Amino acid sequence: MIKEVHIDTLEELLPLLTEQEYRADLDRNRSPYVYRGMQDASFKMFTSLSRNCKGRQKHLEPAILENFAKYAINDEPSIGHSVWRQMILGQHYGLPTRLLDWTQSALVGLNFAMTEENLEEMDKHDCMVWRINMSEMVDHLPEPYKYAVNKKHSTIFTVDMLKELTGNSLKQYDADMGDSSMVIIEPPSLNQRIINQHSFFAVVPMGIEDIEGFLDRNTEDTVKYVIDKNLRWRVRDMLDQLNMSERIVYPGLEGLSKWIARHYYVK
Repeated sequence: MIKEVHIDTLEELLPLLTEQEYRADLDRNRSPYVYRGMQDASFKMFTSLSRNCKGRQKHLEPAILENFAKYAINDEPSIGHSVWRQMILGQHYGLPTRLLDWTQSALVGLNFAMTEENLEEMDKHDCMVWRINMSEMVDHLPEPYKYAVNKKHSTIFTVDMLKELTGNSLKQYDADMGDSSMVIIEPPSLNQRIINQHSFFAVVPMGIEDIEGFLDRNTEDTVKYVIDKNLRWRVRDMLDQLNMSERIVYPGLEGLSKWIARHYYVK
């Protein structure tokens, strides 16, 4: 079930920024959540592969990854023998993939929710931050996957774990997941952007065509935080003060330029 929470004041953001669980075995607080910021609360969750290839994504995905690996291998030799590395690297360069971006940082999630290419749209519509519980996602996995991740005392998969479980086969992954489960993977640190964004990915199987419907049917701790459009500039300015901006999430001259352009934008 998806719970929808509306945020109209800065004070109402506090639970989103501070939610953690106490771990008695560690005597520490740890967060089981990952977040996804979206700039318009009316947007639906789709992978870039489904947006790009529509109903033919299952047939076109192998060709997309094969061609990416063929031409990108000189820049990143490690992708040659791993379909999962091909996806992860491609995702960060705009390749259509079945991966859905998440982050372990609520601040990074908020940053993406407050991002607009056209700043005139900032106060024209509400935005949102999704939150899912990684432990809940593990509960729905097939037993071999559940055993593998529990053996690591974790809720997150690595590229190597997924490669071993699937034999590096997308068909095997889709058959294992069906329409009732999906894996959350932590990508290897292929570039600084992945590191700064605290990136995680949901590997969406072909059997799940409606991601939000899947979350509504299969989870109890999913929250959709809807942030009022009149609060967006205020939150955006607060994030800048907390050193969370384009300059951080997009390291290099691209992020620097985006940050300067927005900083000097005249409303």
